[in-house]
Amino acid sequence: MTSNRPEAGVRASQVLRNPRVWLVPTIIIGTVGFLLSLLYMGGIVNPSGDLHRLPIGLVNSDQGAVVAGQQQNLGAQITTGIANAPDPGDKVDWRLLDRAAADDQLSSGKLAGALEVPAGFTAAVAALGAPAGPQPPARPTMTVLTNPGVGSLASSLASQISQAAAQQASAQLGKTLTAQAQAQAQAQAQAQPQQPGQPAAGTGGATNAAALQLADPVTVEVTVGHSIGAHSGLGLTAFYYTLLLVLCGFLGANVISNGVDVALGYSASELGPIRTQRPLVRISRTQTLVVTSVMSVGLSLLTSSLVMLATVGVLGMDASHLPLLWVFSVCATSAVGLGAQALLAAFGGIGQLISMFIFIALSLPSSGATIPLYALPEFYRWLAVFEPMRQLSDGVRAILYFDAQADAGLTRAWIMIAIGTVAALVFGFAMTTYYDRKGLHRFHPEPS
Repeated sequence: MTSNRPEAGVRASQVLRNPRVWLVPTIIIGTVGFLLSLLYMGGIVNPSGDLHRLPIGLVNSDQGAVVAGQQQNLGAQITTGIANAPDPGDKVDWRLLDRAAADDQLSSGKLAGALEVPAGFTAAVAALGAPAGPQPPARPTMTVLTNPGVGSLASSLASQISQAAAQQASAQLGKTLTAQAQAQAQAQAQAQPQQPGQPAAGTGGATNAAALQLADPVTVEVTVGHSIGAHSGLGLTAFYYTLLLVLCGFLGANVISNGVDVALGYSASELGPIRTQRPLVRISRTQTLVVTSVMSVGLSLLTSSLVMLATVGVLGMDASHLPLLWVFSVCATSAVGLGAQALLAAFGGIGQLISMFIFIALSLPSSGATIPLYALPEFYRWLAVFEPMRQLSDGVRAILYFDAQADAGLTRAWIMIAIGTVAALVFGFAMTTYYDRKGLHRFHPEPS
């Protein structure tokens, strides 16, 4: 009588004592864990220290006025002074613009923020030195314009830098006004002898300037320069939407590849204790890649539709240009899927690890979506030139936040999708054709 039970063979403890069983997994897992730690944490540990040429607009809307008997434009002096101030780390790219140009660059994501000296600034400063009236004059103001569409961190950094620059300009202006007030008080004291019981000139609040604290005369206001919807995740929905597209393409390619291998008999299907092995279908590597590539493109229609249904239809994410967003999503997911299929066809099982690094591990920290590119180390800015998530997130951001403007990153995204698709097809089919011609088939040919 025979038994269906497996014979008692090697025990688990014997396998675990074999160093060769541990060697390959230890090397791969340890290396991957170490590299992932360096890649993910290396881009976020010091955004302020890594900041490089963050684009911020400087807008002078001041028309000028007569101050101390001379025609002056303090707004021009302030903006020019900020732009020319020493910046040893080259952290900020100040751009002198008019308000129309600043609005255009804010609405296309080319500026992380802006600092504006408004109309009437010089006149408001001049009023501080006028004789005191029944009502104190309005304090001069400077306006910080934020741009949440470029990401919450980039907008926050630009706002902090702009406010610091405005406060420093206010302090410098305060020193000038204080000196003028003191000189005026001394002149009045010399021209008018002090009467008994009369306060000394300059100490009793004889001017509006004294009442308005000359040391810091300017009020800094913060307002939104380019608004986005309330359901935009503070500028993060573009990143997470892009991440969904990349994951659908990457994971979809792996699922499709494994499913095709099972269907063609190259891998066994295991569902719990049930193991199924289909008959082997003798098919070339090139034809297999045709099958998996077509399936990746076809299923991207489904995944892109479901991503949009879940995020926009169910969750209510703010989004416009929905047909364009859907077409872009399909093309982006297809490009990632084709790239992953090419790597799987070229490198086999290890291709999953390679594609994971290309599309996830290297792509996430260099996307510039959470930590802006301007606040990343040089290595990540170099990766961002070709890594897919940066290109795709720029395109999604342009569609979601910047009215699908071509110069907001959408044109570059389309170009990089096209380049990536062509590169994946050329590389994948070149490798499989080479393998087939060399007789490096996945099946063993029958003996002649």
